[in-house]
This record gives sequence, structure tokens and C-alpha cells, in this order.
Amino acid sequence: MSSPTDSDRRQLSATEAMVPIASLIVLVAMSFFLFGDAGALGPNQVALTVATMIGAFVGWRAGYTLDELQEAAVASVSSGIGAMFILLAVGSLIGTWAMSGTLVAMVYYGLHLLHPNYFYVTAAIICGVVALSIGSSWTVVGTIGIGLMGIGANMGLDPAISAAAIISGAYFGDKSSPLSDSTNLAAAVAGADLYHHIRAVMMTSAPAMAISLVLFWSLGSPGDFDASHKIDAIKQLFNVSPVLFLPLALVIAMALLKYPPFTTIFIGAVAGGILAIFVAPDRVIAYADATHLPTPLGLLKGVWLALADGYKSSTGDAAIDRLISRGGMASMLGTIWLIITALAFGGVVEKAGVLERLMSPVIAAAKSVGALVSYLVASVIATNVVTADQYIAIVLPGRMFKNAFLERGLPPVALSRAIGDSGTVTSALIPWNSCGAYMAATLGVATFSYAPYAFFCILSPILTVVFASMGARANGQGVAQL
Repeated sequence: MSSPTDSDRRQLSATEAMVPIASLIVLVAMSFFLFGDAGALGPNQVALTVATMIGAFVGWRAGYTLDELQEAAVASVSSGIGAMFILLAVGSLIGTWAMSGTLVAMVYYGLHLLHPNYFYVTAAIICGVVALSIGSSWTVVGTIGIGLMGIGANMGLDPAISAAAIISGAYFGDKSSPLSDSTNLAAAVAGADLYHHIRAVMMTSAPAMAISLVLFWSLGSPGDFDASHKIDAIKQLFNVSPVLFLPLALVIAMALLKYPPFTTIFIGAVAGGILAIFVAPDRVIAYADATHLPTPLGLLKGVWLALADGYKSSTGDAAIDRLISRGGMASMLGTIWLIITALAFGGVVEKAGVLERLMSPVIAAAKSVGALVSYLVASVIATNVVTADQYIAIVLPGRMFKNAFLERGLPPVALSRAIGDSGTVTSALIPWNSCGAYMAATLGVATFSYAPYAFFCILSPILTVVFASMGARANGQGVAQL
């Protein structure tokens, strides 16, 4: 049987295009209603798989063969392989840093320096500065963010707000850094100069971050805080010293030198294992239950086990055991399963023409600059929801709206800023998006739990729409003109 030609295929009707999208929304909502946060452990994956089959049926009715739709799903999943390997590396890093004492050291010094009154604000600022320096929200969340979550937990703070503060700071830095891949991609898609784009983005990022910091300050826990008993407990069980920060320093140095994220994080994980061998060999051998093996093999087994399955602490102190019993590649498999099913859905609906069919009338309906930017932002967020990938959400709407922006005499940075303000940051608010899944798995807080407090991620697209509606434009130098 010959393959169908372009003439054999037809454009979907608006109703047909909405079927797979509506199916996904209904199925995920039902999963959340029935299973709550536990939906990410399997029910959401089933919902995405069923929605993918519905999307394939719609595409098949439009003239695409099932082989073509399957190839689109496979290609989409392949595009996320890099993110999946980063997740595996982060799982390994958490495991060896827990075993070596690096996580405990972060908590120990954090309890000395930080206070519940201003913890959320400080966490956001620290993550923002580091992400701005290295250009990677994922690396910041997967290293410093883990330690900050431990500090917040020991202060009795809300883990959802702690995670939101970490994510807000990380995405502020990521969105504003010339080293960020998403920032470079947004500028390239719009045809804007990178540094003009960054200056334009800062017009919305700066006020969004300022408002976020005020809100995080208001959510602090005023009052006296005595961490002495927790600090003493850590000192009794661990030999805490600045040496334990060597894996973190190595990760930051490699990130600054622009090594790939997987390489950087996995080497940081191996470094944590090597450090554990030198500073706590007895702990490594005990965890491996390898007293019957020669010492070198026992140490190797312990590190290997931490990389694969994470570290399980048995100090007898329940709070410390909860803090450092975590990690391992195995801990990320559920998240990887979620990303695979989400990307498969995105590949099928993109191939079937669902997104193009829904976006085309939206672009045609935009009669003003404010409406155009609003529709672009809505399309970017919708693409993040549907395709589960921030890069597709940056490229696809950017490409489709580019001519409309040019026809209205808008400079490239107007397009790139709207894409950057909506594509990068909102990806962390969607549970099945690769970014949202990563943040939830790494920080141990469900996406729906931290999302209401991720103020920077919420405010960025809102402010870009507000500025456009007020008549603000970004000229070639990235300066606002009212």
C-alpha cells in the first residue's frame, strides 16, 4: 500500500483539533481528583497514553498513517533523551551527596546563616544569582536547591513555598543569563540580538522578581528560632567541614566552563562518591553491607549502590535520616516515565496538525499589539501544556507568530521577550512537562503544590501582557517606549 501524499491529508476541523486536548485535560483532572499528588506515580502516565491514542485516532482520520504518527511520537520522545539522562545524573548526585555528607553540610551551615524570617527571600536570591552566573535552572535546582530544601525542612518551613522560592530564583537567573540555552533559543527564533533580548527581558523580569521577593518576605515565619539542638545533632553524627563542599564547587566550576549539564552533574555525583570514600569509609562499607569483601571492593559497592538506588540513612535520628535517605537513578524512573508519555502525546498532536489548526485563527483574530502578545503568550503556555517541552513551546509559536509581529512593525525583541517571559518559566508549572516533572522529582514537592507560590513564573507572562496592553514596545535597543 502506498503512503498517503499531502493531497490525501486534510486539515483538521476546530472540533477535531480540540478532541485530544480536551481529552488530556479531562483525563489529567480525573487523575488528580482520584489520586491527588500520587497521580504522578502512574495514573497521569496512563492518562497521557490514552490521550495519545485519541490524538493518533484523530490524525489517522485526517489521512496520516499510524506508522507516521508512531514515528512522530518516537522522534518527540527522542528529543527528550537528554533531559532524561540529566534526571538520572541528578538522582545519582543526590545519593552520593547524601552519603558523603555534602547535603548535611549545606544544612549545617545554612542553619547557622539563615533564619525562617527571610529564608524564602534568601533562597530565591541565592538561586537567582547562581543561575544567572551559570545559565542553568536545572543545575541550580539539582544542587543548591536540594540543600536549601533540607534547610527549610529543618526550620519547619512549608516545603511547597521553599520549592517555589528556589524555582523562582532559578528561573529568574536562567531567563536573564546569556549562558542559558532557552534564552539563546528565544532570541534566535525571533531573530533578535541576544543582548538586546536580555535587556528587554529584564524589563519584565526585574519587577516580577521584586514583587516575588516581597511576597516571599511576607510568607516568612517571624519569631525566635533556635537551631542549636539540630546543629548539635548533626555535629554528633557527622564530621562537618568545608571539605564537604568540594563536589558542589566542582559542579559550579564545570557549569561556568559550559560543560554539558549531564556531564557536569554526573561528574559531581562521582565526586560525591569519591569524597565519601575518603571522609566516611566506614559509612560507605556499612551501607553496602560489604564487611565480607576486601575494603576496595566494599567501598566500590557502596558508592555504586548510592549512584543506583540512593542512600538510606540509619543514624537513629529520625529528622536526619529523612533528610539524607534519598536519591539514586531509580528514584527518577517514575519521572522519566511521565516525560516519555508526555512527549509521545506532544509528537502525535503536532504531527496531526492540532496545534497549527488551533493557533492559525488565533493569530488572525489579533487586532492590536496587546491582543497579539496576549495570544502569543496563551499559545506558548498551551504548547507547553500539550507538547510537554519548553523548547517546542519556544520554537513553534515563535515561528508561527513571527510574520504577524513583523506586519505590525514590532521589533524582533518584542517577540523574543514575550516568548522568553512565557515559554521558559511556565514549563515548571506543568506536572507532565519535562521541567515541571524535573522540579517535582528533584525537590520532592508535587508541581501542583508549589505552583501557586512560584510567583516569578506566574508574574512574568502576566507582566509581559500588561506592558503590551499598556502600549509598551521594545525598540531595537531593548528600551521600553510608552
